[in-house]
Amino acid sequence: MKFTADSGTGNLIQSYSSGELKLRDQTISSNVIISQDQIIANWNPPSISQLSIADFAPAMELKPDIILFGTGLRQEFPDLSLLTEIMRSGIAIEVMETNAACRTFNVLVGEYRAVVAALIVE
Repeated sequence: MKFTADSGTGNLIQSYSSGELKLRDQTISSNVIISQDQIIANWNPPSISQLSIADFAPAMELKPDIILFGTGLRQEFPDLSLLTEIMRSGIAIEVMETNAACRTFNVLVGEYRAVVAALIVE
């Protein structure tokens, strides 16, 4: 079966490599929060062990159903109480390597899901 690329609209991640994230019309080399229609550049969270709910406020304000938290080159979980606090607000959160978060983001955007990616770009 032949598949064709959907050119679609909105933010789709074309590639992620060491220290660089490419979207349709721009290259980002810093931590970022992305939704289908918004980009919050230069997101500056502390180390993963020191993250708080305030660090995810910009992502939560976009009212997603799910936040994909890309933790860089390796999966690293923040404190469980932070994840619980986000989920209590009615937003699901998944923690994964940034590369996996980028792929998952594109799939969910393609399914018209309300998704936000909060990405550590290393």
